[in-house]
Amino acid sequence: MIAHLQRATTTAALIPALYGHEDPRYRLRPRLIGADYRGADMQLPLFGDPQNVLGGGVLDAPAAGLGARAPERPVWMCSVRSSPRHPDLTDTQWADVARRLVTATGLAPEGDPDGCRWAAIRTLDRSVHIVATVVREDGSIHSTYRDAFHAQAECHRVAADLGHLTRSVPSVTTAKDYRMPTPAIVIGLEPSGAVVAQGSSDDLSATLLKHSGFAEKRDWYGRRHRLPTATAAADRAAIATHAAEMLRAARYSVDLDPRLDTELITGREGRRQLATAGEQILQLTDQIRGTADFGEFTEALDQLIDPDGGILDRVHEALEAASEQVTDLDPEQYAMSDRLGFAADFVSAAQGELAGLLDEVERTRPHEAATALAAAPHSSTADAARATSPAAVAARALNVSAPPFPPPAAAGPQQTGRTR
Repeated sequence: MIAHLQRATTTAALIPALYGHEDPRYRLRPRLIGADYRGADMQLPLFGDPQNVLGGGVLDAPAAGLGARAPERPVWMCSVRSSPRHPDLTDTQWADVARRLVTATGLAPEGDPDGCRWAAIRTLDRSVHIVATVVREDGSIHSTYRDAFHAQAECHRVAADLGHLTRSVPSVTTAKDYRMPTPAIVIGLEPSGAVVAQGSSDDLSATLLKHSGFAEKRDWYGRRHRLPTATAAADRAAIATHAAEMLRAARYSVDLDPRLDTELITGREGRRQLATAGEQILQLTDQIRGTADFGEFTEALDQLIDPDGGILDRVHEALEAASEQVTDLDPEQYAMSDRLGFAADFVSAAQGELAGLLDEVERTRPHEAATALAAAPHSSTADAARATSPAAVAARALNVSAPPFPPPAAAGPQQTGRTR
């Protein structure tokens, strides 16, 4: 299961999203499957059409009672969807999921009469929308900065309780089991730099190699194919990989030199780039450890936790992109998408935990300066004068105490050494 959180100004603003397109052909029919209105009139519907609940301001009433002190977006909505690989839940089961989520996030804990009002609405199969207000019945405001973490963690527990996390054992039967028993074709790179294909003893493989750009040679070594010597070095790997793909598609066993496999070459380049990114983070770690004051510490820490482009922000974006991309590549990989999304929520929770930390560090800088000043020895005006007096310098050189005040300067040019 995957949970997605949103905020809105009023519950009425959610009506277009929950009821769908204006075109009757695409109009959704949402239904209320559970709710808890707390201190509101208990005659309000708990099931059926949610139009009266959303448009009537039932959930908005606590925020309206705060007036100007109410949050800018007091409406909280959590959309939960389940994997299509498992049977859909009933309305009763989805209502139970909604109760578990509002309890896990702290919006409406069990047995708390002052919790937030909420309602569970279904529009499509395999999903539920939980609409709530963040203003509690006693006028206090629910803190939402860790709701994403708690909601996704509870979704993970719900999926485990429903048995949706059991992993099926993949089939061991692959296309390799049906390949024709033909001899392996070896495409290798010789010390001279020539790309040679050996083991092609039939006309079909020879035709495929020729189509890729190989030239056939017959000598006492047997039937061989090699790329022309004029082939650019940058094109050798691409041609060899293309030939191997065509031969494998024809169910030949191909042994391709790793130095000619473009997938491995690209993978090494990608790993090198990742290693470079990792080295940059290590450099930042060393920079943090080597800071001498809070000014340097703040500059280094800003690169790590800056919410607009810091390392944690980029890691969060990468995990979210991976969670979406894996289902684009294979719609059946919802479990993998859930794990990546769960990790992204952990990073988001870490960002929320560190919010405002840079401001706290900045506030410690005046305290640091004041502490250093208090630790320094107090000096009087006479001490300051003595420190710059030539007599004091000479006295320190002779290990003799300087006079309490500098001697009066003589008139004339000698006055140039006087301390002002």
